Amino acid sequence: MRRARTLQQPLHPGERTNAAGKPVSNAILLSLPDAEYRRVRPHLHFVNLPHHHSLHEPGRKLKFAYFLNKGMISLVFVGRDGKSVEIGVTGKEGFTPIPVVIGLKRSPHRAMVQVAGEGFRVTVAALERILPSSPYFQATLNRFAVLQGLQVGQTGGCNRLHNLEQRLARWLLLTQDRVDSGSLEITHDFLANMLGTDRPSVSLVANSLQKQGIIQYTYGGVKILNRKKLERAACECYEVIHQFDGEFALQLDQRNGFGAMRPASSK
Repeated sequence: MRRARTLQQPLHPGERTNAAGKPVSNAILLSLPDAEYRRVRPHLHFVNLPHHHSLHEPGRKLKFAYFLNKGMISLVFVGRDGKSVEIGVTGKEGFTPIPVVIGLKRSPHRAMVQVAGEGFRVTVAALERILPSSPYFQATLNRFAVLQGLQVGQTGGCNRLHNLEQRLARWLLLTQDRVDSGSLEITHDFLANMLGTDRPSVSLVANSLQKQGIIQYTYGGVKILNRKKLERAACECYEVIHQFDGEFALQLDQRNGFGAMRPASSK
């Protein structure tokens, strides 16, 4: 029989599985004490998450919570006129949707798969049964909910006050942090939608970053060539959000011996 994990015996991606044997890489799920993980394990349904797939729509009843192994989810504000802008992102360090943590049944925002990946789906009904007897799980979800709220607030201010080049740089950095890759499969149109602008404006700004040797921009993808220069091109919002992320990861380190997301290495 496997011994209970201690702080000196951290779990790493792949050392836990769901009931069907699919490896777990989500930081929150890996951080749970053994007893609490055993409660949620039978309810973890493995799902592939294709690009542009909608996980929930504004105002509709929330049926599932998602814990990513890889990929990235965008939290999107959608106006009555159909225009939209990204207000937050989540990768393998967290979960979505946030409102289920406090028992809310709906979200005012859309959650969309921005970078294709995979993860686990849990019904909201199962989560509501599990959390009252899982205090660490509840506390960790609460902390991540606060972190996400801080990110949404910072992103809202950034979208209003900073220029498009700064916002694009911030977006690329946050995305690279979560997908652990310098090559991102994204289109001009999708970037414009996430940044709340039009395709020609995105192309103009991306071309500027490309001329500076910071990125390589082609139809359907962006490759980050020089992360340090990209950090200098971004506004202060990236550093603020990055600090929030780091503090959450440090909490998991200190309490569980496992670190969540790590920033991509600088070049």
